[in-house]
Amino acid sequence: MEYLLDSHSHTFMSGHAYNTVQEMALAAKELGLKALAITEHGPTIPGTCAPIYFTNFHVIDRFMYGIELLMGIELNIIDYQGGLDLPSGNLRKIDVGIASIHPNVGNGEKYPAYVPGSCKENTAAYLGAMESPDVDIIGHPDDSRVPVDYEALVKGARDCHVLLELNASSLEPMNVRGKGGAAENMKTMLKLCERYGVHVIVNSDAHCACAIRRFDKVESILQEIQFPEELVVNRDLALYKSFLHRFCQ
Repeated sequence: MEYLLDSHSHTFMSGHAYNTVQEMALAAKELGLKALAITEHGPTIPGTCAPIYFTNFHVIDRFMYGIELLMGIELNIIDYQGGLDLPSGNLRKIDVGIASIHPNVGNGEKYPAYVPGSCKENTAAYLGAMESPDVDIIGHPDDSRVPVDYEALVKGARDCHVLLELNASSLEPMNVRGKGGAAENMKTMLKLCERYGVHVIVNSDAHCACAIRRFDKVESILQEIQFPEELVVNRDLALYKSFLHRFCQ
């Protein structure tokens, strides 16, 4: 399958990534992509940009090095009701909104704010976030530290017209999500997506330019279970944009 876009990446503005917007766009061009989304972390993550950052995207050229550049955010889900860590008033300029759980697992840090709950509570958190008009994608719902009812998650994505992410970073050996069974969680979710006709998006979650479009491990899973290509939005920019609230208004 030809992948035309990567919709989850971070620059040094997120506080723990390593390249500029320009460097990320140039890397995407060299990899043959047509579009790239820069989605800095919401304010609950230590060291990330201030809320004002997300109100000033009009100054960014949306076509850079021949790449269509989308400026967005990776919001943090902060409670079991699906609350997000930045109010809608700060998000009027975003092109794409991802909502993710970054769990506080008792390591002594007060951030992120989300403490993993029961399967029912975690599922409710995702479903609540999907109802926000600022959320287009649920980020890395593969984390075994946050157990979830995948059938309810998939049905919720279908009903709210939200994309479920296949996060390539989760499959890397050093990633905490990968150590917890992310691959098996992806397979479970994908089989349900096929059953209910729910679209997915393959994303790198790149924190450096060298990780953009590093989809090999996700591709292996898609091929292993023979997941239908027509349910993967990366192959079609118009299909992808049909899930983004800004482009559907």
